Amino acid sequence: MTARLLIVGPQGSGKGTQGVRVGEALGIPVISTGDVFRANVAEGTELGQQVKAIIDGGDLVPDELTSAVVRDRLAQSDAAEGFLLDGYPRNLAQVMHLDEFLEGRDESLDAVIALIVPREESISRLTARAVEQGRSDDTEEAIATRLGIYERETSPILDVYGTRGIVDRIDGVGSLDEVTARIFAALEARGLLASPAA
Repeated sequence: MTARLLIVGPQGSGKGTQGVRVGEALGIPVISTGDVFRANVAEGTELGQQVKAIIDGGDLVPDELTSAVVRDRLAQSDAAEGFLLDGYPRNLAQVMHLDEFLEGRDESLDAVIALIVPREESISRLTARAVEQGRSDDTEEAIATRLGIYERETSPILDVYGTRGIVDRIDGVGSLDEVTARIFAALEARGLLASPAA
């Protein structure tokens, strides 16, 4: 069963952890833009060298280059039977890039998992994580700025996918297992995940 999925959620929503669980359940690779960037940089690929120069300069990787890196990853054989994208597309320009790429392969996304977490919850989770990990860059102000970028740039993509009827809004508050169960139930309802044997 192929499944082409996207997981979206603000920082602190747990989407990285949930993405891994969904990928394992479906047997599809989880493609996180951050991981793909790091792999390209580590391997010293041409794309990786471009990405490294931009990141070293303290800038965000532009949409066109981000999309090129993701297309390159999606073209690999392990993603032929499906994938779960995490962190891409993060704005409307990248949605268009992904649409063009998938249409070129006669494919489309099957579902968008949107983890809904109130802003206060995200901030308290991230502040707690910063204390645990000793991350001085995760001040409440810095966290609020990142959440603002998410709300401004990434939330609108849910409207686009919403008109296609593929968005599953999942309550992201609760234990890891509770949230995973909600995601799996939504995927079962779409026929993308076999329901566990009774």
